[in-house]
Amino acid sequence: MTSLAGIGSAVIGTGFIGTVHLQALRRAGVRVEGVLGSTPERGRARADALGVAKAYASLDDLLSDETVDVVHVTSPNHAHYPHVKAILAAGKNVVCEKPLAMTSVESAEMVEIAKASGKVCAVCYNIRFYPLNQHAHGMVRAGELGEIRFVTGHYHQDWLAKPTDWNWRLESDMGGALRSVGDIGTHWVDLTSFVTGQLAVSVMADLSTFIEERQKPTGPVETFSSAEGATETVRIGTDDAAMIMIRYENGARGVMSTSQINVGRKNSLQWDVAGSQASAAWDSETPDHLFLGHRDGPNQTLMRDFTLMNETGTAAATLPPGHVEGFADSFFNFFRAVYRDIAAGGRQDASTWASFDDGHYEMRFCDAVLKSAREGRWVDLSEI
Repeated sequence: MTSLAGIGSAVIGTGFIGTVHLQALRRAGVRVEGVLGSTPERGRARADALGVAKAYASLDDLLSDETVDVVHVTSPNHAHYPHVKAILAAGKNVVCEKPLAMTSVESAEMVEIAKASGKVCAVCYNIRFYPLNQHAHGMVRAGELGEIRFVTGHYHQDWLAKPTDWNWRLESDMGGALRSVGDIGTHWVDLTSFVTGQLAVSVMADLSTFIEERQKPTGPVETFSSAEGATETVRIGTDDAAMIMIRYENGARGVMSTSQINVGRKNSLQWDVAGSQASAAWDSETPDHLFLGHRDGPNQTLMRDFTLMNETGTAAATLPPGHVEGFADSFFNFFRAVYRDIAAGGRQDASTWASFDDGHYEMRFCDAVLKSAREGRWVDLSEI
C-alpha cells in the first residue's frame, strides 16, 4: 500500500470550490503538485496566492506531469465530460465535482470509460461524509429504522435571490438545463439515496424561474461573491426553485424542494426519513446533531460522538465530541476515504464514497425531472 504522502494530485479550477479541494488535500497529507486555471494568467495568480509551485499552461501540460496521480475536476459543469475523458485516457485517477456531466448520455459513457480504466473514479458528493450521515446510513443498513416509508426535505440557499446576483451556473450552456436541481438538488438526491439505500424509480416535477432577467457582469465573478462594475441584461431559462415528488424502488414515497432564492437560507440541506420502526432527520446547518424519532419512547438527539456512533459513522469522524465538524471537514473526510482506496489499489468493499455509477444515477434523475416538468407527467427513470 502506498502512503497518502506518496500520491501526487492536481486541481483543475481555482475558484471557491477548487480552493476547498486544495486545502482539504493538504490537510489529508496529499501532495498538491499544481493547479490549472481558466487562463494561464489566472492560474499563475491563484497558484501564487495559494502557495502552489506549478500553474499549468494547459490540460495537456497537466496530464503530462508524471508526478500527478490524481486529478480533481472543479471546472464548470460543461467541462467535466471532456476533462474526465482526457484524465482517464492519460492513466490518472479522478475526483470530479458534481454533477458528473451535463446529461445522462454523457454520464453513461463516463461510467463505461471509468470501468475500463481500472482507476479510482469518485464524484464529489462530500455531504455523505458528515459523520452523522454515515451513522444514519449504518442505522438503516442494520434495520434500526425498519422499512423505509417516507422521505422528505429540501436544499435551500439564497445566494441567487437578487436580480443582480450572477454566476456561470445561471448559463445553461455552462451549467446545464437544470440549475437548482442539477447543482444542489443532486446533493439531496445522492445523500438520501445513500442514507436510505433506496433509488428513485419515477418523479413528478415542477420547475420555477422567479427571476427571469438578471444583470450579468462583463467581468468574472467568484461563486458566493457580489459582482461589481458594468452589467448587461440577460434572460434566464434555468430553474431558481423546484418541487419534486418521488417514488422509490421499495414503494416508499418522497417529496423534496430546491431553491437558490430562499432569503436567509444560506446552505440548508434537510432530510427526514420515516421508517416503520423509527425516524431520523438531519440539517446541514446543525450538522453535529441527528434527530431520532420514536413512537413508544422518548425522542432523541444524537450528538456526533465517536463513543456513541456506529462503526460506519465513527470511521468518518475526525474531531472529538463537541468540536463541530463542518463543510471543510466533510471534504477532508471524503478525500481521506478516496485516497486510502487509491493507496490500496482500488475501491474497497466497505467504501462509502460516491462512484461514477452514483453520479450517473443522479444525471438520470435530473433528465427525468426535466422531462417531467416539460411534459407535465410522472416520468420513470427507466425511460432515461
